[in-house]
Amino acid sequence: MRRRLGFLFRVAFGLCFSFVLLKPAAGLRPIRERARSWGDEWLVARKDENELGPFEAWNITGTYRGSWKFLESMNSSSKFPDFRKSAGDSVIELASTPTKITGVHYVQGVIIFHDVFDNEHNVGGAQIRVEGVYIWPFRQLRMVANSGKEGELSQDEDYILSNPYHLLGVFSSQVFQESPRDKILRRKKSPIYEMEKHCNIEIAAQISRISSTQNDGGHDRYHIEGLMESPAVDDDGECFSPLLLNATSVNIEVYYNKAVNYTLMVTFVSFLQVLLLIRQMEQSNTQSGAAKVSILMIGQQAIMDAYLCLLHLTAGILVESLFNAFATAAFFKFVVFSIFEMRYLLAIWKASRPMNNGEGWEIMRRELSVLYSRFYGILLGGILVMYEFHNFLRPILLLLYSFWIPQIITNVIRDPRKPLHPHYILGMTITRLAIPLYIFGCPHNFMRIEPDKSWCVCLGVFMGLQASILLLQHYLGSRWFIPRQILPEKYSYYRRLDPDRNHSTDCVICMTAIDLTQRSSDCMVTPCDHFFHSGCLQRWMDIKMECPTCRRSLPPA
Repeated sequence: MRRRLGFLFRVAFGLCFSFVLLKPAAGLRPIRERARSWGDEWLVARKDENELGPFEAWNITGTYRGSWKFLESMNSSSKFPDFRKSAGDSVIELASTPTKITGVHYVQGVIIFHDVFDNEHNVGGAQIRVEGVYIWPFRQLRMVANSGKEGELSQDEDYILSNPYHLLGVFSSQVFQESPRDKILRRKKSPIYEMEKHCNIEIAAQISRISSTQNDGGHDRYHIEGLMESPAVDDDGECFSPLLLNATSVNIEVYYNKAVNYTLMVTFVSFLQVLLLIRQMEQSNTQSGAAKVSILMIGQQAIMDAYLCLLHLTAGILVESLFNAFATAAFFKFVVFSIFEMRYLLAIWKASRPMNNGEGWEIMRRELSVLYSRFYGILLGGILVMYEFHNFLRPILLLLYSFWIPQIITNVIRDPRKPLHPHYILGMTITRLAIPLYIFGCPHNFMRIEPDKSWCVCLGVFMGLQASILLLQHYLGSRWFIPRQILPEKYSYYRRLDPDRNHSTDCVICMTAIDLTQRSSDCMVTPCDHFFHSGCLQRWMDIKMECPTCRRSLPPA
């Protein structure tokens, strides 16, 4: 009994002692007021009970999105007149590490100002590397520009370089917004270099915490509000008027989930395209059916899927934390173009090439190598063209999305009978629109590309017009929109019969008699004067465009 009481007493004493040690010191106050430094005449530290107590070292490492604006209506300094914009968007990347001094963290980062300059070189923004200290008991952030040095960050570069928000923003700007050549030219012409040589850039900011919501996943978010000043080094006035900065931290987990959801969408779309291709290949599984399909149409779609595979694989390599998601999307795109579309391409090529008796394997292998060399040559050439004409990326995308036009022209020239399945036409049109409409139309896409509704509407109307023409060709005929006056003369399988001809014959396809006494659409006659049932000959021509009796080639029905 005594042992049990002694054990319980020791447990209770240990719990009380731990509670006293771990209890937060809510009643502590700063020992003395901090001396005012530059910026304090504008920025007043808020030292209320809720913000300072208890003393918790907030981790401000992260990405912040916000805005900047001049305190005055415009830039009043004459030293850098290129600062003509009065406001714009900004992105701040910060990496904070503790120091040996209690309450002080060392901060490095990058501040990106959008829509700063307005000059002949079309320099849209500026990027400044900063470093300083974060005094977390007072929630004060003090930073200066680190002389505009080139190169990577010396400390905490792992966070900034592995941040999905930052890396995918860099990826989207390189691919969809500006080319590397234009970026180098703009940096050389940018006034930011002269500003870094002749100006001291100083930033004083206050950090506050934003209450987390359910959408944030319970993660803390922070808000930066500060002033950026730039007095000249040579005491010749200010480089530019003071800038007011406001930025809120981005929840990387939400942004990460957006990127993962996008890759899931791409994977699902690729799976639907595989099903549609299988459906179309089943319809045109014969030599005659494959010859009706345009090889340019399938080849253009295969090139598009190859580009998407390369883009997603590059994004996965660049953003290591999202490699699995983007690699999965790239794999499905690789399956679509390398297995199904290339297989269909070979079937169409084989069906459309003339058959020569006695040709050897060497001739066929040579022709096949020419086909592959043309395909991959166009693929590589397209990459060079998009690199050289990167400023015209959206017109190039419209050109790529005109893949139905070769099939429309093929239908008019050859006048085939229902070459494409309606489900394939509608399904491919919708699934092909999913990725560009997300990138250029979604206002909250993870690539941070500004929506362009007019271009998205133009692309949707353009694709819808192509699909509508194909569907009307399927139901009304391949030449329904061509005036009859300019159409070439077409052979009629329901031409008049010779009255002196024997009115009794058999259909060699179904081996049943054909009644020629009554003129109707049940009988079709070939140019070589052989008679067949209409249904029998139409099914035969879906397989081979030659006469079942004498093997002569047949004109389109």
